[in-house]
Amino acid sequence: MSTKKASLKDKETKNGTSKYVLERCASVCEYFDIAFKNKVVTVDNVKVKLQIWDTAGQERFRSVTHAYYRDAQALLLLYDITSKSSFDNIRAWLTEIHEYAQKDVVIMLLGNKTDMAGERVIKREEGEKLAKEYGVPFMETSAKTGVNVELAFLAVAKELKHRAAQQPNEPKFQIHDYIASEKQKSGCCGGYM
Repeated sequence: MSTKKASLKDKETKNGTSKYVLERCASVCEYFDIAFKNKVVTVDNVKVKLQIWDTAGQERFRSVTHAYYRDAQALLLLYDITSKSSFDNIRAWLTEIHEYAQKDVVIMLLGNKTDMAGERVIKREEGEKLAKEYGVPFMETSAKTGVNVELAFLAVAKELKHRAAQQPNEPKFQIHDYIASEKQKSGCCGGYM
């Protein structure tokens, strides 16, 4: 038994996830080198569990990702601000998402590696323009320093929670407005780590 499988099975007793799902995740993750993680965030005093599948945008995962799109409630698309090819691939991923995912899937575009601003190839405005074209929220992040990472997860979780609990006459949650207000509260883009 691999170390990956063992560590996932150990978590079973902690988070209540079924053994079958964990074994399937472990075997898929091990075979395809896909990162899988659970993240719990608190939204309006309610704990929301997010299951995160990270394929790192690698082309070899395209056939596998189609199956995951169908069940996904939210998708965070990341591109590397230091890589033109990473940014150029986003359109292809968005096309596949629109083809295979649920119509109401929450999509967020993230320009990652803001900690490497000196090597930037993709301007912030290019990311904003692409996000606007597809009608999805956008922000820049740094997985290394944590800038805006928590905000991205909170915004998506808040959107999903509001969709699940929304009453017919209740106003719709505005994810774009939420992100803007949280960034303003933090004094720009680096307050959430």
